[in-house]
Amino acid sequence: MSDVVVGVDLGGTKTAAALVSAGGAVGPVRSVATPATAGPGAVLDAVAALVREVVAHGGTLTAPDGTTTELTGPAAVTGLGVGTAGVVDTTTGTIVSATDAIRGWAGTDVRGGLRARLDDVVGGAPVTVENDVDAHAGGEVWLGAAAGADSVLMVAVGTGVGASVVLDGRPLRGAHHVAGEMGHQPSPDAAGLRCGCGRPGHLEALGSGPALHRHYLRLGGDTAVADTREVCARAAAGDDVAGRAVRESARAVGRSIAGVVTVLDPAAVVVGGGMSQAGPLWWQPMDAALREELIEPLADIPVRPSALGPVAAVLGAARTALTARR
Repeated sequence: MSDVVVGVDLGGTKTAAALVSAGGAVGPVRSVATPATAGPGAVLDAVAALVREVVAHGGTLTAPDGTTTELTGPAAVTGLGVGTAGVVDTTTGTIVSATDAIRGWAGTDVRGGLRARLDDVVGGAPVTVENDVDAHAGGEVWLGAAAGADSVLMVAVGTGVGASVVLDGRPLRGAHHVAGEMGHQPSPDAAGLRCGCGRPGHLEALGSGPALHRHYLRLGGDTAVADTREVCARAAAGDDVAGRAVRESARAVGRSIAGVVTVLDPAAVVVGGGMSQAGPLWWQPMDAALREELIEPLADIPVRPSALGPVAAVLGAARTALTARR
């Protein structure tokens, strides 16, 4: 099988990787815990070891139509694509800025570090590095919820609020590598709340999963509730405070999406991340708030949940590496 690359989804908690063919066939997804507190060198070591494992084991690649191809020995890869947390300079493969989800990650030369560790595996083949939400969006546009759309807004609501703008099949990077950083968009709903970047009033201060939990506690919720998952469970069981916290967080996200949609007029919106899996109690107020803000020509824009789940960023990162070969 020609044009087989490795796609990697490098997150603060877990790193996943798989072989991916030019036709979108995906091999077994293998994962390891990310040694996020051990420093960039340890993280790159873990990624390189995982890539070696994926390449060595080959396995069955399953195409979108269900057909399979068996790679019985080590795969001869023609590229490596990485989607990672942080703002990424895609021209150099370097992390421009990052949160503390991975300690010391800002300034890391991911491309150079992986090429040095995997020279015998990738040789002179492309090694591409991009933001993880851009990779997620690339996967959904290639084979997922937005397949075939020429312009898409992808929003990921989980530990943070990230977004990606895809035009003509390619994520928009921006002049300063921060296109799509929707979590840092000013949000009236988050007025007075401090964002993780240190500034007040950004969407992420109310719209992210952890922020929803903090909002629940701020509204007088039970301090024994440990996390957002439990807040959502209580909301589903009819707890008024939990329900209010979920609705207000979801509405803030919906209003902010509406603002971006009004500026960009994409063909579709795809919403992923952990909060998108919380069910109707989050999705319905998010979607209602979005549509309340839209002018008539935009009223019927498709807003879809992501379709590829955890493999989306692996596929998108692989697609970027495949495109770099052309």
